[in-house]
This record gives sequence, structure tokens and C-alpha cells, in this order.
Amino acid sequence: MSRNAQAQFDVVVIGAGAAGMMCAATAGQRGRRVLLVDHYPKLGEKIRISGGGRCNFTNLHASPANFLSRNPHFCRSALARYTPRHFIALVERHRIAYHEKTLGQLFCDDSARQVIDMLRAECDAGGVEWRMPCEVRGVAREGAAFRVDTAAGPVACASLVVATGGLTVPKIGASPFGYRLAEQFGLAVVPPKPALVPLSLDPESFARYGDLSGVSLDAEVSCRGARFRESLLFTHRGLSGPAILQASSYWQDGPPADSLHVNLLPGIDACAWVAEHRRAKALPATLLAERLPKRFAQAWCEAHGLERPMAELSDKALDEAARALADWPVHPSGTLGYNKAEVTLGGVDTRGLSSKTMESTAVPGLFFVGEVVDVTGHLGGFNFQWAWSSGHAAGEAA
Repeated sequence: MSRNAQAQFDVVVIGAGAAGMMCAATAGQRGRRVLLVDHYPKLGEKIRISGGGRCNFTNLHASPANFLSRNPHFCRSALARYTPRHFIALVERHRIAYHEKTLGQLFCDDSARQVIDMLRAECDAGGVEWRMPCEVRGVAREGAAFRVDTAAGPVACASLVVATGGLTVPKIGASPFGYRLAEQFGLAVVPPKPALVPLSLDPESFARYGDLSGVSLDAEVSCRGARFRESLLFTHRGLSGPAILQASSYWQDGPPADSLHVNLLPGIDACAWVAEHRRAKALPATLLAERLPKRFAQAWCEAHGLERPMAELSDKALDEAARALADWPVHPSGTLGYNKAEVTLGGVDTRGLSSKTMESTAVPGLFFVGEVVDVTGHLGGFNFQWAWSSGHAAGEAA
């Protein structure tokens, strides 16, 4: 083939992550001639590092309520047509052992590598061709087709699927490529930001809790009406843990910045708890240490001026303590950024896409799937389910 000759494909998928491989496999097994292109040398690296190396590949309870988007109904169609049960059936067909950890989260018993190998095998079953590592240097519309200029030469296709992910973990290849390509073709992009990410606290306001790094507690954290009861973890820079990561997707840095509201006694009536102990001769920190980590209870009580026995505190001080236990306001100063984030919030505006096929409504043949789209799941396997569902939807249509 001459240097300027174009290889012909029915479908070119840019991005060999979870959504890209699912899309390529689905299209290939429909009989489409598919090329999968990725600039990063390691296949499925984000899958490999997920879930502590065991890949939280879906959640039994996935529903539209578990996703954020400017159009919260957009994800309904794809999720309904390719459900967690469909992906579980695929996992079982490949004889991958798995287990439910908590709250419907499913993990491989052995290694996330098994999921990568499964997706590679599914692509091979569909005759998918690969260019990897291979940079995409440009994309242009040529009549009803697309020309994709790659480091290995140009290719032409009728359908182009963009599965390039978001901005999280740039050290494993994340880039804004997908957003720029969307804008090139006139699609709007919801400004991206880190999500499912630890939050930093101002050093001055955090001084009382700065030596609690590594301490965790069960708490209910709320932000903008969303509530999550899971572990909260203190770090040397602020707060993390599942409850904080979940809330971070809703937190906005303003101005003015949102506050988080932390219930330190979830499932317990704080007013009733204080009333029960109001005549006690013990210090509040001693009593709270029965339900909270001792070091945190001590620091929290010192910060709230609760350093005398319960029986010696005024009714006003006890009432304020009850309110603070049920609603402790925390004021983050920022996030720890894309290097520490699980996913990217925002992305290609869903108002320009078909919810059934992921195809651009203005540019026929152009599809966007996975994290590059403005659909972001909660923590716990939901973002992988979106990758499978959106990738499958496009693979059925491309």
C-alpha cells in the first residue's frame, strides 16, 4: 500500500479502554470491519489498576439514579438495553470467578487482568484489527466518511467512535483528545473537572485534625442534597474515603465554595444521645469514643469546646453539641486533582447525542462513548457499567 493510500474500515474506534473495547467487540461480532486505535502502549491500564487490581467491574444495583449528568435521563436507554446481568453473563462465559464485596459491588476473585483478557478475546472473536501504540494525528470529514490520520498511515471509515476517556490519571495516557475532537465537529462540551476525588482542607482550619491521617470512621456525608453513608478517611491533606469521594462529585468550589455536612452518628438521634448522657460525669470525648475513633473524638471535642464532664456543660452547650454531631459542617478548599480522581465529571454534552446509539445528532457516523461523555457514575462499579452499556449501544449501531 502506498504511503497516501487509505485502509478502509466500517468502524474505527479511538481508545482501547473499557468502552472502546466493548464497542469494537460488539461491532466486530456484527460483521463490521473494525479498527481499534490507541496511543498508549499498555492495553486497558485503567481497568488493570481499578479496584485494587481486582476491577470493580459492575454493580448489581446500577440504575439511572447512580449517575450524574446535565441530562440525568440520558443514560436510561443504554443502561436498560445492556444491564449488569448482561456483563455478568459475559464474565461467567469466560469463567472468571467473582464476588460481591459490599453494596452490590462485584470484583474479580483473582485479577483485573482477566477482564482485559476477556475484552481482548471478544475483540478477536469479532476480527477487530489493532493499531497500538499508535497516535491519531488528525480526523477529517470526507463526504459521508471520515479520514483518520494515524502514525501508521491514514484510514477511512463510515463510523468513527471516540472512546478516549477523560482527564483522570494522566500518567497512564489520559488526554483531552476526545473533547477537542467533539469541539472540532461542533459539539458542545460540559467543562470537565475531577470527580470521585479526595478533598483538601485549608491548613489553618484543618490544624486540629492534621495528625489524624489514617483514621477512618463511619459517617453520613451530604452535599447539595446527595447523601452517602460510608467510611470517611482523614489524610495528611484533608479528607478521603468512599463517603467523601462520593460527595466530591457534587461539591462545587464556588465562589462561594460548597460545604459538606457530616453526620457523625448516622442511624442515631444525636439529640437523644446527648440527652441520655447529659448527667454523666464522664468527658464527652470519653463517651464519643464508644462510637467514634478515640483520637478523632478527642480532637473534635477540643475543637468544639467540650472539655468538661457532660454534667458540667450548660444546656446551650449540649444542644449545640447535638446539632454539631448530626450536622458537622466541613469546608473543603479544593480537590487533589486528576492524578487522584477516579473519573472525570463533565464531557461531551449529551444534548448533541442520541441516547439510544451514542451517535451525534448533527454529524452522522460520529459516536462518543464512556467517560468522554457527560455521564458520571457513583463509586462502586457504576462507571464501568456505563462503559459497557454505552460501548455496546454504539457497537450495535456503528
